Amino acid sequence: MRIARIAHPQGVAFVAVHGDEAAEIAEHPFGTPTFTGRKWPLADVRLLAPILPTKIIGVGRNYADHAAELGNEVPSEPLLFFKPNTSVIGPNVEIKIPAVAERVDFEGELAVIIGQPCREVPKAKAMGVVMGYTIANDVTARDLQKKDVQFTRAKGFDTFCPMGPFIETEFDPSDVRVVTEVDGEVKQDGRTSSMVHDIPSLIEYVSGIMTLLPGDVVLTGTPAGVGPLTAGQTVSVTVDGLGTLTNPVANR
Repeated sequence: MRIARIAHPQGVAFVAVHGDEAAEIAEHPFGTPTFTGRKWPLADVRLLAPILPTKIIGVGRNYADHAAELGNEVPSEPLLFFKPNTSVIGPNVEIKIPAVAERVDFEGELAVIIGQPCREVPKAKAMGVVMGYTIANDVTARDLQKKDVQFTRAKGFDTFCPMGPFIETEFDPSDVRVVTEVDGEVKQDGRTSSMVHDIPSLIEYVSGIMTLLPGDVVLTGTPAGVGPLTAGQTVSVTVDGLGTLTNPVANR
């Protein structure tokens, strides 16, 4: 099922997308969704970020080539950080570059959406707690990341976590292409099969530390090729089978 979150003339709703039509889901999309019967043409609604998580867990240096390009070693265990849910924006919303940052980078990623409360999930059962997958851009103030050492400020600014356009619930994430383009020029081109720690391993590791709740997001890391964004540019992240997430860039 392809799930979206939309703004429609009467408010906001979760919907299932079938072709060019959006069918309203009653209450929430977790478990087995039920439908209200209301429908809209996609052309008449605005796509929002497909989920508002209670928390976003990022994974640093999960592609060896990306770790190398920044002069870092590949960690033996997943390197985790948080992004606040206030950093989330949807498709076509501006990424705002703060004046305090001298360099703000794109980082195209596959995002995992958790579908049920869970903790201490063994790797063998990890995929059973996944609701689906979407695209994310882990926007990062690179100069502040280097200055602060820890990642909170560099990755936590408002608008620094674009997500969308949809959540796909039937999707094999094991070997798909992740491409980031800036103004139509390819900057990143990797495959999820190159992850150092695969998705089941990440879920096992993260859930061994903290309880995961429905809608929580695990960002799985970015391939090599990260680079700076400037006001006036447009950045697009494409994951095969999930579509394309596009956002313009502006100064804050």
